[in-house]
Amino acid sequence: MRYFYIFFLTILSISLVTGCQNTKEKQLSSVVNSDEKWWKEAIVYQIYPRSFKDSDGDGIGDLKGIISKLDYLQSLSITAVWINPFYSSPNDDNGYDISDYRAIMKEYGSMEDFDTLLKGLHDRKIKLVMDLVVNHSSDEHEWFKQSRSSRTNKYRNYYHWWDAERGKPNYRYSLFDVNHDAWKYDSLTNSYYLHYFSRKQPDLNWENPTLRKEVYDIMKFWADKGIDGFRLDAFGFAAKDTSFPVFPKGYEKNFMAYYSMVPAIHDYLKEMNKEVFNKYNVMSVAEGAGNSFEDAHNLVDESRNELNMAYAFEGVDIAKAEGYSIPHFKKVFSKWDSAFNNKGWISIFLANHDQARMVSRFGNDSEANRDLSAKMLNTFILSMRGTPYLYNGDELAMTNAGFSKITDYRDMATLNEYQNQLNKKGNIPAFLKRLQFECRDNGRTPFQWDNSVNAGFSTGAPWIQVNKNYTSINVADQEKDANSVLNYVKKMIQIRKSNQVLVYGKYNLIDKDNPTVYAYTREWKGKKMLVLLNFSNQTSKVNTGLNLAKAKPLIQNYPNLYGETLQPYEAVIYQIL
Repeated sequence: MRYFYIFFLTILSISLVTGCQNTKEKQLSSVVNSDEKWWKEAIVYQIYPRSFKDSDGDGIGDLKGIISKLDYLQSLSITAVWINPFYSSPNDDNGYDISDYRAIMKEYGSMEDFDTLLKGLHDRKIKLVMDLVVNHSSDEHEWFKQSRSSRTNKYRNYYHWWDAERGKPNYRYSLFDVNHDAWKYDSLTNSYYLHYFSRKQPDLNWENPTLRKEVYDIMKFWADKGIDGFRLDAFGFAAKDTSFPVFPKGYEKNFMAYYSMVPAIHDYLKEMNKEVFNKYNVMSVAEGAGNSFEDAHNLVDESRNELNMAYAFEGVDIAKAEGYSIPHFKKVFSKWDSAFNNKGWISIFLANHDQARMVSRFGNDSEANRDLSAKMLNTFILSMRGTPYLYNGDELAMTNAGFSKITDYRDMATLNEYQNQLNKKGNIPAFLKRLQFECRDNGRTPFQWDNSVNAGFSTGAPWIQVNKNYTSINVADQEKDANSVLNYVKKMIQIRKSNQVLVYGKYNLIDKDNPTVYAYTREWKGKKMLVLLNFSNQTSKVNTGLNLAKAKPLIQNYPNLYGETLQPYEAVIYQIL
């Protein structure tokens, strides 16, 4: 049912490109935007701090934990890290509900720890991208406390309020509310406030120029500290029609068409660019890409002076519990590449903190095929045009957790939806089965460092259970195994960094109707590479139309195989020219 799908489009996946399916495909062009930038060449590694490494035994990852693993990050050869929010927060939504934008969450450490972390990253030539969560704040932020105290308070207009004497406001869908109702009545001032996410995440009013200045000042605070970029969380929702008109019945089945990319968003981004991005030369990445290619281009076309990079969700949302179509997967990624061939830039990813594990969704997490399919998927991410994003743990082939009871889960949105299902007498066994495949807690289990207690994540009881397979999937073992997923990913990263053809090169899809193999070339400045990826668990043939007699394999996940017949989940990159 549709509510399952909508629910699991969590904060990062709220910018699903619903309108792209009907967009006419553009022809692939030989003209490539070769305007070289560090953020185009970056290899971004996403860290979920709550689950990465705990330094003090409280079961919660922290900044000192990340600091203790800086040499590991350096060993990967990644060039940037994106760290999920570590601002002060009551943790209703694991840090995406911020109560103080200039302070560090107590469980994560101190500002001194942050300064040490930033210096440690920069000393290792790794850049830091921070989450900017300003579609909403926490209801425990001082702005909101003041805003709800009185209708005449100077902070009142920092949020969206609807006075009750006007009648109940028109329905707005909430992604995380237990009743999916985005208006919450507050008796203190006899008014309703708007929250597109949880009740403890009231939406900020971007129509208010004073609020916008507050946000820019916050951004300058962090930019002055020396960070290298911002990832704008849920910002596609920031602009709103504040008359709150009636939406058609059932609009929540396609709420993106009504919530995302209200025209004023571009004015806000141009202003943000002028006030912050242009002054500090920081990277800026949009969460999502609106509802169409036009929306996406309007965000990242350099001539518009808004953002650097789109982060589109059409590709990552392909995977379903019942499986997915490889031809459709190829069509989606080829379509996005084609649309951004001349202008703008995109991100390439198959996982993040709001998704279940990549190898469980797009590959095959059985013991026989896990490593092969994980290597294949990482080859894809690191060989496409666009900035690649690797989610922590995917370099090890960490898998879904196998949780079977609702008490195994910690995600507020999941627990609220479970209550919603109970309230309307939904099919609970089916819901729990769906959670096993889709729930974002699958991607949030503690990082698996070694085979000691709690996978070396913490000496205390972890905030969420460690995956039981940590004794066979962990960094310590894989570092010693030359054929491990970890060492394969390290090699693949080096190949991308050493061959700019994989960054800027023209992408051309080969054998597009092949039902199991994704094949393409990358070509730039006289160099040409061929990428062959078997997305299936069966031997498959591909017709490249190329003479491979003199082709040189740069990387492959099977030893000494060559040609157009591919083994299950085989991945190989050939140097053609």
